[in-house]
Amino acid sequence: MLVAFSVAPSGVGPETGPAGPSADASVHDAVAAAVKIVRQSGLPNRTDAMFTTIEGEWDEVMDVIRRATEAVGRYGSRVSLVLKADIRPGHTGELTGKVERLEKVLDAEDEYRGHS
Repeated sequence: MLVAFSVAPSGVGPETGPAGPSADASVHDAVAAAVKIVRQSGLPNRTDAMFTTIEGEWDEVMDVIRRATEAVGRYGSRVSLVLKADIRPGHTGELTGKVERLEKVLDAEDEYRGHS
């Protein structure tokens, strides 16, 4: 399965203190803590500006996402978690395979247009 997820802290945390959020509203430290856990898992993964996608079996993927969410929880009193999953039993290598198939179609369309 592939799971794309985004996790972010909110509320008051150790970096904001009781007076409220600091002037820097960035969540990069919290996201870095989550991505570090994903990368250390050894599962295929990719991070972009909005999501981290991870590939593996249900239990192992969900365990990594749980641990990443717990790590982000240290940066605020609440955590927002968004998940999107592609559950396709018997298929592996889809983290790159789906993109490769898409690029192949786009290249074929470009080649066709070039010959018209």
